[in-house]
Amino acid sequence: MKGAANLSDKLDPTSFPATSSFIRYLVMVQKELLEQARSYKLLWVPLVFVLLGIMQPVSTYYMPVILEHAGSLPEGTVIDIPMPLGAEVLAQTLQQFGTLGMLVLVLACMGTVSGERLSGVSAIILVKPISAIAYISSKWTSMLLLAWGSLAAGYLASWYYTGLLIGETTIVQAFDSMLVYGLWLSAVMTITLLFSTWLRSSAAAAFAALGGALMLTLLASLFPKQLGWTPGALSGFAYQLAAAGTPDSSTFSAAVVVTIVCMLGSISLAALQLRKSLAAE
Repeated sequence: MKGAANLSDKLDPTSFPATSSFIRYLVMVQKELLEQARSYKLLWVPLVFVLLGIMQPVSTYYMPVILEHAGSLPEGTVIDIPMPLGAEVLAQTLQQFGTLGMLVLVLACMGTVSGERLSGVSAIILVKPISAIAYISSKWTSMLLLAWGSLAAGYLASWYYTGLLIGETTIVQAFDSMLVYGLWLSAVMTITLLFSTWLRSSAAAAFAALGGALMLTLLASLFPKQLGWTPGALSGFAYQLAAAGTPDSSTFSAAVVVTIVCMLGSISLAALQLRKSLAAE
């Protein structure tokens, strides 16, 4: 509460008469990043992604040795596992990010708005000339910076060790797949922020966000022709870009555009819901 009051004083227009809305937004982003640093999210979330990125090529390379020393195989058993291509290992890395990595990000961001609403911090901040859309946008920006930074660190580590142990993959192919998967993670972070605004429970927001992301992905994979243009198809397109270099679908561009439009709409909806919630309280 004290930190929120200090921030509120810093944003007082009498202290900064020429401060624009954009400057206030930047101050709010700095505040969010400072909170992430104090809670060590800027350290442990990227570290989890780096570990996941390294584990995939390392475990793939040493899998025959691991199975050989498992101790449960008959004597004389010959293990001959064909080594996958480097591009296939990168695609498998993205799948790891889609399970454990996504879970970590959602858990790290699930209380972004709901936690401050319960503590009263959001009400203090919004008393000053900070609009709801600036408040929500600053949180969204900090969440995306955390997600993209973690993804870039983990994927770069995976690309390096894949080239070192298994086989080189072009940086362009890895970069393109990372951009598409980063857009999918951005959509998941936006869903998390929306539910964190709607629901007062952080756990409920995390459960709803993970369930929504899983449902989008599942429906897009079950009905690729009908729902290949939805945000849930982006993870599959990222796997295709990592493994083959090109997305195997004519709906790829539509999925990108629809995802961006849906994210912008969700941010506006979250800001509207926040104003209604604070007015009701």
